[in-house]
Amino acid sequence: MAQIWNLDAKLPLKGIYQNDDRVTKAFTYELLTRNGVYSVFNTLDRDLHRAKRKLVGHAFSERSIRAFEPALIQQVDVYLKQLLESSRKPVNMTQKLGHLAVDIVAQLALGYDLETQIREDNRFFPRAMTLSFFVGNISHHFPIFHKVHTNMVFDYIFYATRERFIRLIEKMVRSRLALDKHAKPDFYSSVAHALPSEAAKMRDSVVWKEAMVFLVAGGDTVATAMTAAFFYLSRDPACYARLAKEIRSTFANGNDIKSGPQLGSCQYLRACIDEALRMSPPVSANLWRQQVATDEEPLVIDGHYIPRGTLFGVNIYSLSHNAAIFPEPFTFKPERWLPSSTADPKAAEADEAARKLMLDAFASFSIGPRNCVGKPLAYLETSLVLAKSLWYFDFEAASGPLGSVGECKDRGRPGEFYMEDVFSSTHDGPFIVFHPRESVSLEKDLDTRA
Repeated sequence: MAQIWNLDAKLPLKGIYQNDDRVTKAFTYELLTRNGVYSVFNTLDRDLHRAKRKLVGHAFSERSIRAFEPALIQQVDVYLKQLLESSRKPVNMTQKLGHLAVDIVAQLALGYDLETQIREDNRFFPRAMTLSFFVGNISHHFPIFHKVHTNMVFDYIFYATRERFIRLIEKMVRSRLALDKHAKPDFYSSVAHALPSEAAKMRDSVVWKEAMVFLVAGGDTVATAMTAAFFYLSRDPACYARLAKEIRSTFANGNDIKSGPQLGSCQYLRACIDEALRMSPPVSANLWRQQVATDEEPLVIDGHYIPRGTLFGVNIYSLSHNAAIFPEPFTFKPERWLPSSTADPKAAEADEAARKLMLDAFASFSIGPRNCVGKPLAYLETSLVLAKSLWYFDFEAASGPLGSVGECKDRGRPGEFYMEDVFSSTHDGPFIVFHPRESVSLEKDLDTRA
């Protein structure tokens, strides 16, 4: 395997991830499927992927997201109510936002009330998702282990958790299939018209495979993005104050915080989200690619000749911390994403050139035809959670030992959120203390939205 990324400002991203005619996902993605049934995530064939992408894309159209937003806000309201109930006490945001994100994605995928926010029963689900990533990540980076059937060892070790996880998803799928196709504004209602007849075995069905992708990828990654944003904002008073001012001066009340021109006008909010994604990209793994089997021409990317059969890719974390592209790469600076405000034409031109370079290198959702199809919803979800949290609460990092949970102290970078690679990311903390704002009433707004 060869991992490619540059120490200068030249970017191999486009040559790898936007070169769909000559480059495809690596064979290691096929190792992540079972029974030979592929999803939009692990399909290597270009034409099949385009068909699946077009199908899944219906669920993330502007119309579909608008229809789903009330269900999303309903889950965010549960989260806000719990913050109120635990106000002035340390809250572990990895756990809190993990439960919120998985409840949202269960609603999005299959219109199912997983209720991990309010019940203990299904709280194993986020942990099982992390375990699923961990096992798959081994095959993805060390395919030799798959050849010697290491996955069977993990299946044996984690059999009980895996079966409980799969049985719950099966229950979710069956409960949705029992309803009318358009009973709920979810993924299934968006794609049901184009689905083939279901397979005899539930676990071989198209709905099953795509629902697995939604649930595993959509819950875990968005939770990490939100958690990282809270970590950085709770440790940077200036950024926190600027964002709080933007949110509280843009909206007249909490009920106005929803998708639309007002939320879209919050440039600093988007900058904070992008900077959290840059500092702590939710997908830590190398997104391996390989040359298309039918392509007979020599493959050269960024001046490197790639021998046939070599896996190659760009590590997003490494790229996002390249000082030649992102000055002060380990410093949380949301303003780097904002348009230049200088009146000096030459300085403004230089600022915009630097900003364009950063935008070209920003790949937390990957780029090209295989990028994250759920990007619009991820931004909406993260924007709503941050904006509503800052509207109803002031917050700060917990004091004492809990306040340092989540810091990269062992790396000498306590200002960076600590994550571990399991294809996506696993983490703990930060512990945040929320204080209800006296000038607003969450209870009143919740009654209005009920």
